[in-house]
Amino acid sequence: MHRSFCYLLFMMCLFLNAISLTSFGQERPSQISTRLRETGNWNGLYLRLRFAERFSYYGEHHLRFRNSEDNLYDFVGRWRQIYNRFGLAIQIGDNLEVIIGPTLVLNFTPSPGNPNFETVVYEPRIWQQWLFSMNIDRVKIYHQFRFENRWRRSNAIGSTTEFNNRYRYKFLFYVPLNKPKIEIGTWFIAPSAEIFMQSGDNIVVNPFEDFRVYTGIGYVLNENITFFGGHMWTFGQERSGFEYSQSHIIRLNIFIGLDFRNVENKIPRINIGD
Repeated sequence: MHRSFCYLLFMMCLFLNAISLTSFGQERPSQISTRLRETGNWNGLYLRLRFAERFSYYGEHHLRFRNSEDNLYDFVGRWRQIYNRFGLAIQIGDNLEVIIGPTLVLNFTPSPGNPNFETVVYEPRIWQQWLFSMNIDRVKIYHQFRFENRWRRSNAIGSTTEFNNRYRYKFLFYVPLNKPKIEIGTWFIAPSAEIFMQSGDNIVVNPFEDFRVYTGIGYVLNENITFFGGHMWTFGQERSGFEYSQSHIIRLNIFIGLDFRNVENKIPRINIGD
């Protein structure tokens, strides 16, 4: 039963990602208010520094680019964000990890050189994450719940800061390809699907923020370093509530895990966040 359910969800993630790829570059019917909003490239450094049996530092640091104003398909035409998320990770049992900490996002202007926009605005956040894991045969499954408190304002000159909350749920797999389990020298595939909801005084007709399908290939180089990269498709609701947009993002990540305890280093726990 568990094996069949796992296989079904795994195939659903791959199917959603295939649909997103086939939609890239295709025109939508005019009666559907959906548009391709952007293409981009996100480069991420993920850090885990374990200093106690149940405690570790966790960090996510991203350089994000997006298409230029005059070319929707160039992926790296201008800066989008510098993204820094930090946290204290607490391991509760073998299958539950909790992380809490601050985030600082630097949002770059949507129109470089336009005097009506500030070049950079800062977006502070507080976040927490609950990560549940389980194994079915050789497949590692994660249920990730993430909650964020955000203080946001647009790059438009004179804009005000708005507070809102974001609620995220991600379902993801790790499937080793060339070995029975993920260890040194393992290639693996990791499909995932994540939904984003939001609330706040300024969120009236657009509670559905985003839906992301991300599938990539990873490689465990050694006890401390893992590489991962792939394609992400997003579909979300615009502020008007009746318009929707999508994007295609190429993601390239490196995961570094270090263990400072007086024990033999182990392959770090792998987390694929954003």
